[in-house]
Amino acid sequence: MEKSSNPAVAVAKVAGTIPAARAHRRRRSDAGVAFLFLLPNILGFVLFSVVPIVATFALSLFDWPLIRPPSFAGLANYITLFTKDTVFGQVVLNTLYYVAVYVALNLIVSLTFASWIAKNARGYALFRAALFISTMVPPVAIALIWQWIYNPVFGLLNAVLAAIGIQGPNWTGNTNWGMISLILMSVWELFGYNMFIFIAGIQGIPEQLYEAARLDGAGRWQKFWYITLPMLSPIIFFGTTLTLITSFQTFDQVFVLTNGGPGNATTILGLYIYNNAFRFFRMGYGATVSVVMFAMILAVTLIQFALQRKWVYYETER
Repeated sequence: MEKSSNPAVAVAKVAGTIPAARAHRRRRSDAGVAFLFLLPNILGFVLFSVVPIVATFALSLFDWPLIRPPSFAGLANYITLFTKDTVFGQVVLNTLYYVAVYVALNLIVSLTFASWIAKNARGYALFRAALFISTMVPPVAIALIWQWIYNPVFGLLNAVLAAIGIQGPNWTGNTNWGMISLILMSVWELFGYNMFIFIAGIQGIPEQLYEAARLDGAGRWQKFWYITLPMLSPIIFFGTTLTLITSFQTFDQVFVLTNGGPGNATTILGLYIYNNAFRFFRMGYGATVSVVMFAMILAVTLIQFALQRKWVYYETER
């Protein structure tokens, strides 16, 4: 390459590389600082999420009754689960029923209250606090309270029904009402979280859209259907995905309220894992059920992300 004979040009080239080098060093320094800030979260994720998941997969290949050392079993636990376990099929159906009904009711109730509260009228701050406070109470305490509410002899719910001439059932001791009782309690306990998210989303929708719709003669339902829902769809997608994932992992409520009964009418995957691992001392088999639950959650989540393109509206798409 031919060198420049003009000293000024050479000096300019050298001077131009200095800011670029400084900018490169600054970017590397910023990246290092950002990594240090993220390091605690990364370590926590690896130690408390990645390692347990890998250990569960490994444990599912062993037979470990706790009273003796684990022995390698290969795929024996999976073969037993899918071919010989007569309870597992009912547990999966119970779980899918619980997840489908609970998620639907949770979203409907939370969106209904959010649409009402987002008006910011007088006294609505009190309603927001009252409806959200249930999410701050420990699940075990809530389940104990609802045990008293559902009590067939002196429970509050049957007392109210008796006052209007209706004989209430044995809510948690009846195979027809056990799962419904569990779902209603779970909705009451957890809808406040989605409600708060939806309130924030509704308050972020431009008021000009509603004003334009009103001038065009749109009613309240039309504004909700054609403005609120499309503009809120990304937040609804987030709430649906998060609620689906957490509902598959439900354990505390069913363990305290029904303990899976009557029979196995309310036994879902979380409780079934606990029973196999810590009641029947079949740690390897419990880990196998955990792997299946993980696969179900992953499949449902992937389906959610695949379907979002058909109903989730983003403002950047305009």
